[in-house]
Amino acid sequence: MTTPEVRTRAVRLGPRSLAALCLVSAVGVAGFGWPLFADPTSQVAAHAQDAPWLFAGLLVLLVAVVTATISESGLGPKAVAMLGVLAATGAALRPIGAGTAGIEPMFFLMVLSGRVLGPGFGFVLGSVTMFSSALLTGGVGPWLPFQMLAMGWFTMGAGLLPGPDRMRGRGELALLAAYGFCAAFAYGTVMNLAGWPFMGALASNVAFDPHADVTANLARFLAYCVATSLGWDLGRAVVTVVLTLTLGAPLLKALRRATRRAAFETPVTFAPR
Repeated sequence: MTTPEVRTRAVRLGPRSLAALCLVSAVGVAGFGWPLFADPTSQVAAHAQDAPWLFAGLLVLLVAVVTATISESGLGPKAVAMLGVLAATGAALRPIGAGTAGIEPMFFLMVLSGRVLGPGFGFVLGSVTMFSSALLTGGVGPWLPFQMLAMGWFTMGAGLLPGPDRMRGRGELALLAAYGFCAAFAYGTVMNLAGWPFMGALASNVAFDPHADVTANLARFLAYCVATSLGWDLGRAVVTVVLTLTLGAPLLKALRRATRRAAFETPVTFAPR
């Protein structure tokens, strides 16, 4: 008779961490979606070219706050070591394909890591990995805070999927593959929202129009997504699914074994000499 495997999370979301995460997510939703929410007569719409920069600066501070809060509430030395290894691995995987046709293997690693290590660790891992990969590839710009937040959501979502302690085998891989497929499109869509207001007159038929209503801008945005990123999002989704189904089982096993042996929630003590 086998003993059921006990799942250990590296970071538990306490009340303070949860509040900080909700705050940064709320501001993130406003930062990504303000073009669809703003009234055409509002002052926000009048500053369409400035608003993304303001949100980017604010998100830098808020992502730092939520990361520090989660870290303070439970990210011990062993969890920091695991975070560093996974973030470095994800950053090294990102340049493979350089995003060409959606060949981005980093996403499948984020899905599996978030699943094993939980939503709190997942958010920190996604944000840190995107920051590290941007430094590695030279992709630092006003879009980086939005990428960090979107990847944090992407990885955190995998940690919120049902059945983390009970579901194993093909069922779990199918669940993770389905999540990775949908989340890959969601990531591309929210990142499109971050850059869409900057287009101005470059593509008048699909660009954000601060004088148009929500319905018209939504139609423009959907057309923009289809015209510019659908192929990349589909490629990212397919690559994530294929890697999850082919490499997911051994990697999940390795991550769970490392998590179990590290015993993240056990405090580190030193015996007197």
